[in-house]
Amino acid sequence: MRARSTLLWVLMLAACGRSDGVNGPAPPVDAPRCLHYSAERQPFFGDLHVHTKYSLDANTQGTIIGPHEAYRFALGERLGVQPYDETGAPTRFTQLARPLDFAAVTDHAELFGETEICTNPDYLEYYAPECLFYRAFPDQAFIAFNLAAVGLPELPQFPVPPDVPLVSDLPIVGANGSIPRLPYCGLGGQTCIEAAKTPWQDIQRAAEAYYDRSPACRFTTFVGYEWTGAPLSNNLHRNVIFRSAVVPVVPPAYQEYPRPELLWEALSRLCRHEDGCDWLSIPHNSNLSAGTMFETRDRFGNDYDAAFAQRRQDAEPLAEIYQHKGQSECLGTSGAGAQDELCDFELLPYNNLTGNRFGGANTGPPMEQDFLRSALKEGLRQERLIGVNPFKYGFVASSDTHLGTPGNVVESNFPGHAGAGQNPRDGVPGLTDVIEASPGGLAVLWAEENTRESLFAAMRRREAYATSGTRPVVRFFGGWDLPADQCARRDFVAIGYARGVPMGSDLPALPAPGARPRFAVWALRDPGAPGEPVEPLQRIQIIKGWIDGEGITHEQVFEVAGDPHNGARVDLATCATSGPGYASLCTVWEDPTFNPTQPAFYYARVVENPSCRWHTRQCIAAGIDCRNPDAVPEAWADCCNADYPKTVQERAWTSPIWFRPSS
Repeated sequence: MRARSTLLWVLMLAACGRSDGVNGPAPPVDAPRCLHYSAERQPFFGDLHVHTKYSLDANTQGTIIGPHEAYRFALGERLGVQPYDETGAPTRFTQLARPLDFAAVTDHAELFGETEICTNPDYLEYYAPECLFYRAFPDQAFIAFNLAAVGLPELPQFPVPPDVPLVSDLPIVGANGSIPRLPYCGLGGQTCIEAAKTPWQDIQRAAEAYYDRSPACRFTTFVGYEWTGAPLSNNLHRNVIFRSAVVPVVPPAYQEYPRPELLWEALSRLCRHEDGCDWLSIPHNSNLSAGTMFETRDRFGNDYDAAFAQRRQDAEPLAEIYQHKGQSECLGTSGAGAQDELCDFELLPYNNLTGNRFGGANTGPPMEQDFLRSALKEGLRQERLIGVNPFKYGFVASSDTHLGTPGNVVESNFPGHAGAGQNPRDGVPGLTDVIEASPGGLAVLWAEENTRESLFAAMRRREAYATSGTRPVVRFFGGWDLPADQCARRDFVAIGYARGVPMGSDLPALPAPGARPRFAVWALRDPGAPGEPVEPLQRIQIIKGWIDGEGITHEQVFEVAGDPHNGARVDLATCATSGPGYASLCTVWEDPTFNPTQPAFYYARVVENPSCRWHTRQCIAAGIDCRNPDAVPEAWADCCNADYPKTVQERAWTSPIWFRPSS
């Protein structure tokens, strides 16, 4: 594992001990491969949502960085990004102060072949009218190609029988109710499907080249891609992560598999355990799905049954709660007592990918059901109805960078992420991204060692948490007999595993009438790095959701540690911060509202002291004075946009722990 602050590891080791309890971490199947192996697991920080030149939206916006350069950036290499001068040299540079532990390049599979053909003169189709349009008018091509490839709804079709073969591991176009390919893709789209092999193979080569298989285990890569369905601009995107180097010859794309369940079916048939292949899909930006991400009916309009719900739970153990295009935690307006002011954090004001384009046509305000807290509650309701929870999600975050710069999520040095945001191809005259965008976050996995096998297992069991870009270390355990003095004990972690369960798990069955669950949560502040100012911790909250006997869902936010009114302040003229905070926080909390007949979930939210948002820092550096609006250049007008806060409170979200009544 990459070395971090000495103080960080001294404090972590002081909180850890060995556990031989039956509920503790299982011993590895094979001998540990890495020098830095811990049976009690350690936090690894990474980015599972990264786009390079192989994604059409990044390519049309001037990104020339490929997967190899992206992984070198994740390892700490300085990288030049667009705009480029007349000689092709970059005019901006960016670099991580702290390299990542793991990353996955997840380019859009839907236009792999289309982009490859239009940018490679070796193809005859390079001179097709669509490709001439692509190169002459990249901004318009970005819209037109995306609409054609991922913006159309599925054509109604019949279910595909399970015995229909896949020819040479390629999808049968049209069998599932496909989306038409662009004309130059040829009969059945096969020209573009074949061309997709070129970027897909390079993505695999890069993942293999930068995966550290030495005992140092400095860096882990995952082969992955993004399935990018967005019918009528309603976001259904998933990042698909593979456990090993054994992957399909061509990744299943939206054009041939235009529903999530069709994607899962294709992956199950193309990526078989017996061949050494395994996968999971991670939905993201449910906040932009306009009510479609967490539907409870299948593509034929049938209500979920237990088998369908189990398929979804198995395919999607994690969801991305935060990234460049906002947070998907909560809207904060549903139900009595649900007015959660911290839901205002990086909340986009629209509900689908159209956003503010075209005067806001085809979009509306955010919808409560598109946020993960609501989905978790709906999952409890579905489990009561059909016996299985289809929305049993752990949490991660990532960047969604379209510059090929994984982990570039620091507010003080944010170059933008392009994609759905600011197009940097021809210059960056003002703010580096659109005002509503953010730098995004990081995924953190609790694993024994930094290997694909260990990290993928952490994703599967949901022992993961999300951060908004900083690097606090957070543990969260639940159980029935966690000791009240657990925070004062050096074997905090050992006790958590031996007498409870970690984040992402189900509580054991109720041991006796009158028992109440206890939750132990411990957070250590981000130690920071040169050029990356970080703030101390302010507080820890536990968010509970539950369903009552009448089937009505509820939620409540509990303040369990720290002080939300600690007087921490930000000087908006300089971004200097002041006021008290905490280097670490720890508590053992017992639910005072527990009802053993009501299914529930609990997750922890760790909140830091406020600091300047990225756009505030850039506006101060540019000398923008909003007291004289007429003197503010148009490119900097959003410096004076009162609809967006000038400060931000960085945070972490743990995966939930669920309680299921024995009945």
